[in-house]
Amino acid sequence: MVECSVCRSKLVSRAYDDHKIRVSSKQRVLNVLLVVGDCMFVGLQPILVYMSKVDGKFNFSPISVNFLTEIAKVVFAIVMLLIQARHQKVGEKPLLSVSTFLQAARNNVLLAVPALLYAINNYLKFTMQLYFNPATVKMLSNLKVLVIALLLKMVMKRRFSVIQWEALALLLIGISVNQLRSLPEGATAIGIPLATGAYICTFIFVTVPSMASVFNEYALKSQYDTSIYLQNLFLYGYGAIFNFLGILATVIYKGPDSFDILQGHSKATMFLIMNNAAQGILSSFFFKYADTILKKYSSTVATIFTGIASAALFGHAITMNFLLGISIVFISMHQFFSPLAKVKDEQQQNGSIELGNAKDAHRANDSFINMAAGANEEATHRGVTDDRTPLLPR
Repeated sequence: MVECSVCRSKLVSRAYDDHKIRVSSKQRVLNVLLVVGDCMFVGLQPILVYMSKVDGKFNFSPISVNFLTEIAKVVFAIVMLLIQARHQKVGEKPLLSVSTFLQAARNNVLLAVPALLYAINNYLKFTMQLYFNPATVKMLSNLKVLVIALLLKMVMKRRFSVIQWEALALLLIGISVNQLRSLPEGATAIGIPLATGAYICTFIFVTVPSMASVFNEYALKSQYDTSIYLQNLFLYGYGAIFNFLGILATVIYKGPDSFDILQGHSKATMFLIMNNAAQGILSSFFFKYADTILKKYSSTVATIFTGIASAALFGHAITMNFLLGISIVFISMHQFFSPLAKVKDEQQQNGSIELGNAKDAHRANDSFINMAAGANEEATHRGVTDDRTPLLPR
């Protein structure tokens, strides 16, 4: 493990640090495409969940949706792994060998932790829809950025500048502005007052996926040399197992009739499964090749799309609080990724570079002076004649 030269995290592999140093223009374009795709899929997710409700509730088991989503991602990982194996160069370690698979499985066993946390979080996404409209759910999810920053500092020892901490505080303010008077009054859920249930779900909804994201980034980057499709196969396989255990628990609690995982599904849920699968696949690329903070900030961009689509499709009002909150969130996003946020580190790096250049120049001058002095001394020796020196060689 070494300190990353880009994000200042100390718990990353040397292979990942070398990759960040060699970032090419094509990879930057790929990152932009990932952000655009992530914004689209994340923005659609609350809309599709809302469309899946019938009379304010779900006729299907949310765990079944999560299980089918993990199965779809496992199939994608297997297909991509087969394609990658066919294009391997001569001399490379075969991806499909049993020894490679078993070794990678041992090295990536930590992926079971984020897989379990994701299984819990994916169920909470449906529960949150019982308390808030889609745009509000998307804004609440932005609170994860602050929690993720704290976890990155504690778990991965990542350093943030003062400006970046101020940007995260500004993000929290923007979300708070949007949430003013957003909770409906007089309703109840799961046997307790709505406000209490909403706050409990919000706390879990924010902390659990934040922990999952940080552990996922650490697990993927700590084994950077392992194929991302092989890592995804383990991650999604663990996720499918945990969700299947959830289905079995539901069968024990509700009876054998609830074992039908396709019961109550519609076209909206099929689109939801495909959307969630695409979102999860893109997330793995973010965590391995980019950054968890970038992933969560890119998700904030989807808030505008979610709010507009929610208003157009379901008649949810776009309030002034929402517009002000979104504006503050975007200002926070710009401030966090602004070059000014990293000016201290850059000045230190530039100072080190200038100091190194000055030392190199000083050494070059000394070398030139020594060379000149040596040349003058040699010329002086050559210019002095000695009468006793014979003209012919001995």
